[in-house]
Amino acid sequence: MSQKAQLVVEGRKLSVSNLDKILYPKVGFTKGQVIDYYIRVAPVLLPHLKDRPLTMKRYPDGVEGEFFYEKNCPEHRPKWVQTSRVWSESNDRFMNYCLVQDLPTLAWAANLADLELHTSLSRKNKIERPTMMVFDLDPGAPADIVQCCQVGLWLRDLLGQMKLKSFAKTSGSKGLQIYVPLNTAVTYDQTKNLSLALAQYLEREHADLVTSNMSKAVRKGKVFVDWSQNDEHKTTICVYSLRAREEPTVSTPVAWNEVENCLKKKKADLLRFRSDQVLARVEKRGDLFEPVEELKQKLPKKWKI
Repeated sequence: MSQKAQLVVEGRKLSVSNLDKILYPKVGFTKGQVIDYYIRVAPVLLPHLKDRPLTMKRYPDGVEGEFFYEKNCPEHRPKWVQTSRVWSESNDRFMNYCLVQDLPTLAWAANLADLELHTSLSRKNKIERPTMMVFDLDPGAPADIVQCCQVGLWLRDLLGQMKLKSFAKTSGSKGLQIYVPLNTAVTYDQTKNLSLALAQYLEREHADLVTSNMSKAVRKGKVFVDWSQNDEHKTTICVYSLRAREEPTVSTPVAWNEVENCLKKKKADLLRFRSDQVLARVEKRGDLFEPVEELKQKLPKKWKI
């Protein structure tokens, strides 16, 4: 029998259910704890969700059960949940994506067991224009995040030669992700072309460790520099989102000296953060990813790699 309760969040009444249901069986992490995490991390998370169409990844029976993606915002949503009408290439129709504009909406999504928050690289008013360029560094076993750190540092230096600042975060799963804030007039064609060129350059220079090829067959022991995320129709895991792993790990912003330290010590666990650790980091360090939403940078008009 479903156990229901009522939560009042910023004056909004929200029906929640099954708060004691275990969503991460290995560690006994409950749905109530998922909601609690998202409410507590909201001050730094919400600016990264605002105005960005959200694809939900829901785990109603926990991380070991079936999951499903939900692009269309549920019909049974509260009337105060905002949506954005966006053309979906894969569905060949317009979809009403949820927008997480405030804390009540975030708590509502968490109650739906939307463990993972996947967002557009664009904002709703200019869906054809990305505000950032992204590289997803995905290791093929036995490579892990340590090797991703090396590739990330090479990438940081390459971008630096173009006068572009970049910021790193863990994927919360296996890899590392590098974000280049732009927040200026730019197209997906421009970000995709440049990200592909940089990935191919790294592959040429470091063929033993890097691949730009999307085929999983060639990834063993290498880091796939995924440039393809720079696409109007794709989403990336939002910073501070939980991941559906054995433990409630989080996609966590990290400083470049932490990336360097992980590589130096060759300890993957140095860049693995659970929800409680992330909340402690935010309390101490604030939002290391804040510049990604604010820093204005222009892609070089001409570039040669």
